[in-house]
Amino acid sequence: MHIKKVKKRKVKIQLDHSICHLSVIPVRRQPEDQSEVVTQLLYGETCQIIKRKNNSWVKIQLDYDSYEGWVDPKQLYFITAEEHEKYSNTTAHCLEYSQAIISDDISQPILMGSSLPHFDGMNYKLPSGKYIFSGQVLDSADLLLTPEIITKISCKYLNAPYLWGGRSPFGIDCSGFTQIVFKMLGIYLPRDAYQQAEYGETIDFVEAASIGDLAYFVNKDGKVIHVGIVIPDNKIIHASGRVRIDHLDHYGIYNLEAKKYSHILRVIKRVI
Repeated sequence: MHIKKVKKRKVKIQLDHSICHLSVIPVRRQPEDQSEVVTQLLYGETCQIIKRKNNSWVKIQLDYDSYEGWVDPKQLYFITAEEHEKYSNTTAHCLEYSQAIISDDISQPILMGSSLPHFDGMNYKLPSGKYIFSGQVLDSADLLLTPEIITKISCKYLNAPYLWGGRSPFGIDCSGFTQIVFKMLGIYLPRDAYQQAEYGETIDFVEAASIGDLAYFVNKDGKVIHVGIVIPDNKIIHASGRVRIDHLDHYGIYNLEAKKYSHILRVIKRVI
């Protein structure tokens, strides 16, 4: 009797987790290339897949801040649930504006704020392999928070151009700036300014503000639309046109170049 061999079918496993293995990935409001960028994934950050559309787009939820948006799946590196658990909590971050990572077969730049899982001082691992990074790294697990450190990290972004949805030194928005600075310091902040304003202890007077406090500003309707970080000498560092330093008082931000107030102060919060 002739027995027909049954060909084993290869089962394609659909992975529902991913890690950013590119320098930066745009996360869009709608599943199309022309859509508004609402945030960015930086190298080493992880996310979960919550929806798929025609194999051309995936809707993700960032693990760090639960922000959602659409990404081209060709830009993602898909990982298992076990790998996701292993790589989703990272305390070491790139402190260089842009610096190459090196492996046996690639060399590519990563940006300030990028995550370096399991970094040992020179090497780190991703699901895709082992890499060497010889630039400056800030590990919040070993960090002693001081006013000097807060000011130094904040000021590394000086003159970064403003970019709606941006989180990198080559383009950043006001809440992306505060979020990524505080992430490197080991302190969680959500993505948008109005969300961040819900965190921390209220400081009643500008005179009582300390370095690292967050100042929030409103539009004419009273909605929080802007945020910056208090630094020494009654100044604030914030992203408006570019990351810049301006004077802060009880009324708001005074732009010395324009000789007028650019933002109206609503509240100051302390999260450190």
